[in-house]
Amino acid sequence: MATIWIRNAVIMTMNEQHDIVEGDLLIEGNVIKQVGGVIDAPLADRIIDAGGKVLLPGFIQTHIHLCQTLFRGRADDLALIDWLKEKIWPLEAAHSEDSVYYSAMLGIGELIRSGTTTILDMETVHYTESAFQAIMESGIRAVSGKVMMDHGSEVPLPLQENTAKSLQDSVDLLEKWHGAANGRIQYAFCPRFVVSCTEELLVGVRDLSEQYGVMVHTHASENLGEIEMVEAERGMRNVVYLDHIGLARPNLILAHSIWLDEEEKRIIRERGVKVTHCPGSNLKLSSGIAEVPLLLEQGIAVGLGADGAPCNNNLDMFQEMRLTAYIQKVKHGPTVMNARQVLRLATIGGARVLGMEEKIGSIEVGKLADIQLLDLEDFHVYPSFDADWYSRVVYAATRGDVDTVIIDGQVVMEQKLVRTVDKSVVLKEADQSLRRLIARL
Repeated sequence: MATIWIRNAVIMTMNEQHDIVEGDLLIEGNVIKQVGGVIDAPLADRIIDAGGKVLLPGFIQTHIHLCQTLFRGRADDLALIDWLKEKIWPLEAAHSEDSVYYSAMLGIGELIRSGTTTILDMETVHYTESAFQAIMESGIRAVSGKVMMDHGSEVPLPLQENTAKSLQDSVDLLEKWHGAANGRIQYAFCPRFVVSCTEELLVGVRDLSEQYGVMVHTHASENLGEIEMVEAERGMRNVVYLDHIGLARPNLILAHSIWLDEEEKRIIRERGVKVTHCPGSNLKLSSGIAEVPLLLEQGIAVGLGADGAPCNNNLDMFQEMRLTAYIQKVKHGPTVMNARQVLRLATIGGARVLGMEEKIGSIEVGKLADIQLLDLEDFHVYPSFDADWYSRVVYAATRGDVDTVIIDGQVVMEQKLVRTVDKSVVLKEADQSLRRLIARL
């Protein structure tokens, strides 16, 4: 069993005691075996000198669209429904196997480069196999699934699904990929949102997710126009409707959840539904600001996500952390959403949203080795004397400070070079894939 010995780090464990310790970390296989102090492991297969660096858990992003990375910069300055109808749906409808693959690889390279080790991903209707292949090859930890859409006259024809086929295609992917790569890859059912799904499809997702014991990942209450559409067609608001059909359960993850009324908050809290906050996307699409402090106060599990490149333009968790803090301070005062609380949302909080808090999200003996090393020896993060480590990471550090990333015990990036994604090939092929996609469009 291969071992990695990381020496002389400042270790931000993100455990329940918020311990920050100095010393070494020992990894055996894909598991953390020792944390802190001086470790004697001269026969380790790999020794990494982390002198002057900060070691912390890899970031966990709980809402990503890898299939959209190729559309970066092609859907700017629009509100959600127009953004979908005019840009994103037509672009997704023109995808092919190679464009989905390189879109995913482009996104994964960016995510690893900026310290993200786990994602909850929602693909498009077709070619999800290509995204899973990219996930497999790159080494990132991912919960992913094909998007499901069987309703809506304004949806492009290639994205309009037959209900039974949508369900069966999802099951086929689940049975092939769930648990792959020694459990690093998992499946989630991904109905896009109520607007694009029939009740028959959503009920089918409810039953299949319970049968297979997997998560359900969808959008809800992101935009006021979306809520009006749901109320007009289903006679109730998003979360109330999802509860009405029995989908509001602990395995349900709702992206955005900006415009929740009191009844919806009660349902989310009482049913154990999870929420993903995407501040960059919400601001750029002018969707609104989620009431994250209130949700946390009520004991609701909240994670952070960058969403997709065309509604955010990057997948950088450092930006999402800062926005999470800043936008709430304007409304609730400067003491709300402090740096330690925000970093917890980006790590152990994300793990709780995915139901994986016993495996990832903090640096503790027995947990999986998903970690990052930050090199904070630079102008923008100094002085270091008597500095608050949480403040340095959340308010001052950038993705350029990420030096090394380890996922499932594998070094996927070292000295700022991603080892599992061939940058030159991916950049070239991404452009060529986009050129062909535009021609099809």
